[in-house]
Amino acid sequence: MRNIVIEFPNVVPLEKQVIELVERKGIGHPDSLCDGIAESISRTLCREYIDRYGKILHHNTDQVEIVGGRAEPEFGGGEVKKSIYILLGGRATTWVGKETIPVGDIAINAAREYLRKNIKNLDVDSHVKIEQMLGQGSADLMGVFEQEGIPRANDTSFGVGFAPMTATERLVLETERYISKLGFKEIGEDVKVMGLRNGDKIKLTVACAMVSKYISDMDHYRSVIDKLYTKLNSFASKITDKDVSIDINTADDYEKGIIYLTVTGISAEQGDDGSVGRGNRVNGLITPYRPMSLEASSGKNPVNHVGKIYNLLSKKIAEEIAEEGAEQVYVKLLSQIGKPIDQPLIASIHIIGDKRLKKKVRRIVDYWLENVTRITEMCVKGELTTF
Repeated sequence: MRNIVIEFPNVVPLEKQVIELVERKGIGHPDSLCDGIAESISRTLCREYIDRYGKILHHNTDQVEIVGGRAEPEFGGGEVKKSIYILLGGRATTWVGKETIPVGDIAINAAREYLRKNIKNLDVDSHVKIEQMLGQGSADLMGVFEQEGIPRANDTSFGVGFAPMTATERLVLETERYISKLGFKEIGEDVKVMGLRNGDKIKLTVACAMVSKYISDMDHYRSVIDKLYTKLNSFASKITDKDVSIDINTADDYEKGIIYLTVTGISAEQGDDGSVGRGNRVNGLITPYRPMSLEASSGKNPVNHVGKIYNLLSKKIAEEIAEEGAEQVYVKLLSQIGKPIDQPLIASIHIIGDKRLKKKVRRIVDYWLENVTRITEMCVKGELTTF
């Protein structure tokens, strides 16, 4: 019997509270870039280990740092004067028997490929300098990792998930994704959306890095902002019937010529730094009105690192319970280091909804814990996002 505790607390759902804050950092934000690079390195190492040895070996590549460079954008052009510096850290299995595994080269190549694929105006060969300091994992954690059977937790830690998303959360998440799919060449990948709901009114504050070589002058810049504003207003009306107002690039001062102009479409070119785990949680959002884990999930190994697995698992469990009709669900899973990850110290489930759901909820939680290794498989295949 797993230690599953299901409660129906008498609380007001977030959707019915007065104030709500939600944030989404797009894929080009420096923190998201670190998350994406870290996760890409982990997936690449997983595939390399499987190809060589038929299994995933111990690694955690969740230490990626970005130090911003220096750029001089100008209408119709501009250039990067000082490269963006990226340091890849963490731990990995670097040798098996007498065979050395080139984890450093693998990591750098994975980082470069991720940037090429996702940041279209960044010249990876000239705009970025990447170095790696990956070390060998500690013996005790590698020992926990290598035990047979159900993986043993590498840490005493917890994961948190919730469902369903509120209208504000959906709007913030989908607005950033919508901007990235619009196909405006003038808009870079560094987009941030902040949502404030006050009663039935939602205010979105959107920051979009604009790409200088595609913008001829100030009038062109302003016309792109105006077109984006029109598009976003129409899009928001399809997500929610609440009163939505939108502000874009609020730091701009047209009279003084101060605008959000970049060479590469990302703010890291001009001194903006980044770190893994400082941005979105595994649901793609930063939600201060919800319980959250502060674990950096990106780059952690998907076999026994509960900082990754339990956050992803909590999200899956919460979503499935919500599909059964619960109005609001919170899932919290706590591990103990060295114990099987399918047997958490506690699986705490808080539900607002019909108490007759209790048996279904227990079956859902039990099923996902029984099949916890599915999370590993989905991570390796890139089927789950961590930011």
